[in-house]
Amino acid sequence: MNPVVHAITPGDHFSPRTGSAIPTVVHGLAGAATRAQDAEHTVLLDAATFQPRYPSAAIREYEGAPYPGRAARAVDAALGTLGLPRPSASRAFQPLADVMKGIERSIVLAHNAPALPRLLRAQEHDVVLYAHNDILRTIGHAEARRSLGDVRAIVCVSEFLADRTVARLPRDLAARVHVVANGVDIDTFHPAAQTTSGTRLRVMFVGRVVPEKGADILLKAASRLQRDDIEIVIVGSAGFDREAPLTAYESSLREHAANVRGPVVFERFADRARVPELLRTADVFIVPSRWAEPSALTAGEALATGLPVIAARTGGIPDVIGDAGIIVPPDDPGSLAEALDHLASDSGERARLAASARARAEARTWGWAWGQLRSTLDRVSRP
Repeated sequence: MNPVVHAITPGDHFSPRTGSAIPTVVHGLAGAATRAQDAEHTVLLDAATFQPRYPSAAIREYEGAPYPGRAARAVDAALGTLGLPRPSASRAFQPLADVMKGIERSIVLAHNAPALPRLLRAQEHDVVLYAHNDILRTIGHAEARRSLGDVRAIVCVSEFLADRTVARLPRDLAARVHVVANGVDIDTFHPAAQTTSGTRLRVMFVGRVVPEKGADILLKAASRLQRDDIEIVIVGSAGFDREAPLTAYESSLREHAANVRGPVVFERFADRARVPELLRTADVFIVPSRWAEPSALTAGEALATGLPVIAARTGGIPDVIGDAGIIVPPDDPGSLAEALDHLASDSGERARLAASARARAEARTWGWAWGQLRSTLDRVSRP
């Protein structure tokens, strides 16, 4: 197999100091390939991004161009609807294309980067668009053919996202869509060696504290229950700085917390190294997203930790949970409260779900995910 090169979003950090989804996925896949003594993996990385870097892949640095702001992206989107090139996106990704010049023929995985394949057209690499989000929502058929006409495949992280992507593409490109589900690190994320029987059930949310992730839904559900034997723990911040001022949404959560009978703990942003131990202090994990997440990494990590999970039926989240958790309607505090009350009152059901959670995670490791991806790349790459 030819070397694999990961092109992540300019300015994104391939570092355990953040919890960014794409670097987490790349680290998982590259680490699994390394353990299997399989393909060599390299990450293209802006030289100014955070240290330390994950050790799972080689790093090839470049001097990044300024990433387009909101106004520039809006102009790009307008030009795209007319079938015209997107100049700001092209400028941002050109340094990645430049650093690939002179490298032996490789498989380039363009993560959430539909602007990159066209910039690599004159080079001999096999390019695969790797979609972690609904990145083609502003791209019409004419632009898709111009930008993506040469890609060997379009990989999506869930069936949900694949269905959306296929619906946005002309038929010839839709036929190149493949699903490679995300895995989980079951060695880093594992159940606690010894469970503690506290007086309260510790119910945890981990993620970005923004409206789309729905931490407020959890607090509203808890306020409906008015149980003092449940402790709510909200782990995360709006961004990657635990010292940043609270946003309006974060402040509103403190107001919601005042209506909850039991204790509510706010643990602001925690880097990747702290998350596994935090999860091992929980009894139940909640994924209350109102956003249609294509694939919720934290849900898989909670499963690996052996936690009963209650999650919203939105996006690709049910695909991650399978039958190892409880699925409730999105943005519905009443349904979430009912499910949480059920688990709080039934230790046997919690134990059953905990065992199912760990078993599902053990079947969906990063080694399993790399196997899916390698099989796809073997089929679509040139010899």
